[in-house]
Amino acid sequence: MTKARKAPDIWMIAAIAFILTMGIVMVYSASAVLAFHDFGDSYYYVKRQLLFAALGIGAMIFTANTDYWVWRRMGLAALLVCFGLLLLVLIPGVGVVRGGARSWLGISSFGIQPSEFMKLAMVIFLAKYLSDKQQLIVHFTKGLLPPLGIMGAAFGLIMLQPDLGSGAVMMGAALLVIFTAGARLKHLMSLALVGVAGLVGLIIAAPYRMQRITAFLDPWQDPLGAGYQSIQSLYAIGPGGLVGLGLGMSRQKYNYLPEPQTDFIFSILSEELGFIGGAALIILFLILVWRGMRTAIMAPDLFGSLLAIGIIGIVAVQVFINIGVVIGMMPVTGITLPLVSYGGSSLTLLLTALGILINISRYSR
Repeated sequence: MTKARKAPDIWMIAAIAFILTMGIVMVYSASAVLAFHDFGDSYYYVKRQLLFAALGIGAMIFTANTDYWVWRRMGLAALLVCFGLLLLVLIPGVGVVRGGARSWLGISSFGIQPSEFMKLAMVIFLAKYLSDKQQLIVHFTKGLLPPLGIMGAAFGLIMLQPDLGSGAVMMGAALLVIFTAGARLKHLMSLALVGVAGLVGLIIAAPYRMQRITAFLDPWQDPLGAGYQSIQSLYAIGPGGLVGLGLGMSRQKYNYLPEPQTDFIFSILSEELGFIGGAALIILFLILVWRGMRTAIMAPDLFGSLLAIGIIGIVAVQVFINIGVVIGMMPVTGITLPLVSYGGSSLTLLLTALGILINISRYSR
């Protein structure tokens, strides 16, 4: 397929650049105290984040200049490789346990998280599959059931780690792709009921998940246990007020809020930059989602449209869950804030995916 390339979406690129810059600044601010205490180097985390950002930007430039139809041919192969990695990570002695989950492959402090790769591989595969079989999507057995079975298998492997947060993001983005492809609402509503029943089962099956639910409903019931993170997060956001305490002036990063550079980095940002800083970051994410949705609508073919909606869906679902957790509107799930939180796999993979989205925008109608 040959079409004339246009200039990339400058709004999208600007939003990515500003969010990434805010993220690097906040990773340093949130982690400096912890890094100095643990490693004797205040710049430990931010140096690694800059390395991952550089790798991600290089990958983004590559994918932004690679015609997105290439990924159509690679969809199935990428999915099979990711299934292999998800199986590999479950093998004792091969998969690395961090934060209570066997989610990593790697050596020492360097590693990759296969569930991050699966998010992108899943939306690429679904975009190809559903664009090829779009006329069947209205039929539950022939059109909807096969992709749902593949999604369920991937979700099951991720849950064996266990990593509910990554699984929820993958499923949320995948369901957006399926809905955009034309799936019947009654089928999706029926699936939602089954999903809720399954979620209840998962919560009952693992006591720590039930603790997170009760801590979400009333974190002060167990202020030094299950409710600790939620309470400390609110203690960070509250004093921030309108303009914040000032960049670098957070109190909660002094070993009050666990891992402030990852899941709860928005808490530190709100404490230091206040409502204005938090609102500015949310507006940047809204601009990114808006331009991503526009790219999906204006894509020249169904594959490009579904791929764009899947990529921007990963961002939107992850932002919604992370900020919802931080402000106490959702139970703690262990989801990072895209482009902002510290993390190698998530940052490089997301920048790679956003490069694909930028390339789709270059062919918009």
